[in-house]
Amino acid sequence: MSTLVAPQFETAERSEIVLEFPSPRRRRLRLWAWLLGTWILSGIYIVSPEQQAVVTMFGAVTAPRVLPGIHYALPWPIDSVYKLKVHQLRRVAIGGDVADSVLGRLQPMSSEFLSGDQNLLDIRVVAQYSVSEPRDFLFQPENVDRVVSAVVGVELSRRIAHTTVDDILTTEKIAIQNDVLQAAQKAIESYRVGATISNISIESVTPPPEAADAFRSVASAKADAIRIVNQAEGYANDLLPRARGEGVQLIEQAQAYKEGKVNRAAGDAARFGEVVLEYAKAPKVTSTRAYLEALEQILPKLKKLIIDSNGNVDLTVIRRDDNSGPNQTGATRK
Repeated sequence: MSTLVAPQFETAERSEIVLEFPSPRRRRLRLWAWLLGTWILSGIYIVSPEQQAVVTMFGAVTAPRVLPGIHYALPWPIDSVYKLKVHQLRRVAIGGDVADSVLGRLQPMSSEFLSGDQNLLDIRVVAQYSVSEPRDFLFQPENVDRVVSAVVGVELSRRIAHTTVDDILTTEKIAIQNDVLQAAQKAIESYRVGATISNISIESVTPPPEAADAFRSVASAKADAIRIVNQAEGYANDLLPRARGEGVQLIEQAQAYKEGKVNRAAGDAARFGEVVLEYAKAPKVTSTRAYLEALEQILPKLKKLIIDSNGNVDLTVIRRDDNSGPNQTGATRK
């Protein structure tokens, strides 16, 4: 009896890939961890070289001056970081703004100041300032521009009220700027605004439109007066040195004339003394010689013929004198 064995077939096992997904709880933890890391890293901040920063914690200042560099503060809303450009010059105008055709402001605003001699002037001043104390600048005043403008305007009014209009327009402009700068800076420091005024410049000084023509007439008259005075001073400066030179020349001529007279008188006196000595030695010869020299001086162009006491005349001398010319000596009797 045969036994039939049924064939056995191997069954292949089916493999399956099972993907395990995190549970909702783990997903929430990862998300919170990522948000916490991002929140912590958000406290890193950079202060550029031209800036300084102020850090506050819940509104109270914890770091009044943070210098340039990379820093860390507790993230918002615990800490807050305020950055300021401390080296930037800020500009404020006192006396109105300039005309601006883009904004439609064709006529600039004006501000009138009363000078020491009771004249009204439209003065425009520009003040430049920078941040000196970031904490005070941020939290002390509500509007730093308005505070600086008001302080400079007050000090300018006080200084203009003690200065005449001529000095304002000519020689005292720089002095006014320096005085207003010093006084305004003292007031700013007392108010703890946190700003330093670096420059004050008077850009324009003009009379009110109603008095512009009269003001120009007065200015023209003063300019003419100054010109006439300068011309007179120039004439005086030219005339006085010339008169002094002529005076010195006359004094020198008089001195030379005096010295010549004195020298001639001294020479005549010395010569007279010599004649006296010669006369003492030979009176007759000396007197005759003096007589003849006197005739030569008194009658230089007349012919003279000398005859001795005996009446002897040398006719050859007369003929020789006639042939020699009219300028020879004439005849006289001794």
